[in-house]
Amino acid sequence: MDTIFIEQLAIDTVIGLYDWERTIRQRVIIDLEMDFDIRAAAASDDVAATLDYKAVAKRVIAFVEAAKFDLVETLAERIAALVLDEFEVSRVTLRLDKPRALRGAKGVGIRITRERSA
Repeated sequence: MDTIFIEQLAIDTVIGLYDWERTIRQRVIIDLEMDFDIRAAAASDDVAATLDYKAVAKRVIAFVEAAKFDLVETLAERIAALVLDEFEVSRVTLRLDKPRALRGAKGVGIRITRERSA
């Protein structure tokens, strides 16, 4: 299987457990790796035969900007589900980084892989 990826998609959202976090927008950085067979697109040189990564990015940005979750785990799960539900990918690996969430660390976050159910 082939992989189409989006790296370091920076989006501001409401995320966090603490009261002060619920009143501000914080940046999250998202990496997506999406399994998609590119052979038809490569053979035809037709954009309609491939995964439109711009459409994926726009949809993820809109979702995350409107989201208000306590946990990065919840946000990651919901993004993965959205990509699998709305786009023709068989598997998605998502890395979500919350920069400056922990003093002394460049970032903290989560990496998950989810597959389309049969």
